[in-house]
Amino acid sequence: MSSTNSVPSAVRLGIDLGGTKIEIAAFAPDGTERARRRIATPQGDYAATIAAVAALVAGVESELGLDPGAATVGIGTPGSRSRATGLLRGCNSVCLNGKPFGDDLAAALRRPVTISNDANCFALSEATDGAGAGARVVFGVILGTGVGGGIVVDGRVLDGPNGIAGEWGHNPLPWPRDDERPGPACFCGHTGCIETFLSGPGLERDHARTVVSAGTASAATASPASAIAIGAAAAAGDFDAQRTLARYEERLARALAHVINVLDPDVIVLGGGLSNLGRLYANVPTLWGQWVFSDCVDTRLVPNLHGDSSGVRGAAWLPAGAR
Repeated sequence: MSSTNSVPSAVRLGIDLGGTKIEIAAFAPDGTERARRRIATPQGDYAATIAAVAALVAGVESELGLDPGAATVGIGTPGSRSRATGLLRGCNSVCLNGKPFGDDLAAALRRPVTISNDANCFALSEATDGAGAGARVVFGVILGTGVGGGIVVDGRVLDGPNGIAGEWGHNPLPWPRDDERPGPACFCGHTGCIETFLSGPGLERDHARTVVSAGTASAATASPASAIAIGAAAAAGDFDAQRTLARYEERLARALAHVINVLDPDVIVLGGGLSNLGRLYANVPTLWGQWVFSDCVDTRLVPNLHGDSSGVRGAAWLPAGAR
């Protein structure tokens, strides 16, 4: 165990609460990681989830030789906290929905706890000391199982009065073509949301539909193609996969042009599994200019720097916004 004197007094704890795992990491004020632990998320058990997070915090503080309650705590969740009720909403760990998670966790830890959604944590991490460091306005994008976003301005997360700033995934795909209307059904109750086109499942669904309609594969053989497999096939020269990614890039360009027209960010940082498609960073900026209401576009599109660590890193900076 490290002695108390060897650890900075302002240690920050970041927690990434996911549907399958809970991860905690401790950071010194300069961003140096001091400890990290990961456990499975208790399934369907609210009280056990509170207890698991509390045990992780106590364990890391003990490991670092800190007095209980000495570290600040920020936590990222897939859902968000309702401004009206203070209760969590929209979490894939449904046992958390409708619960005063922040208040209950603060009581268990005997200190204030700052909560934000995972896309906000990603954006804050990358804006603080990641790919968007030094930029005034950063838009962080999650392209994975779902599509989310977070906005950081002058080093602080922009939440908005409704707590939904950055939720671009549930806006309609802009400038839709006739064959994109009304669009796939979304879990939010609408059709044609950006998420239904730009998420991993959306890419896979589009690929399966088009190769079947082209007669190059049957529904049975096309449907299992994963986003990763489609990307690999495109890199290997597969014509159908290349066409799928070209459609994806054009839709992503439209969707991000919409963001640029509203927010005009300095940097857009991509995260999530689809952010690993390296061709996006070269191709999308060459396309979005035709929809951006400007004679030039200086916004940069960049890959994330911290990858899977951005969730806990951003959560750690939440209590103060950023360093």
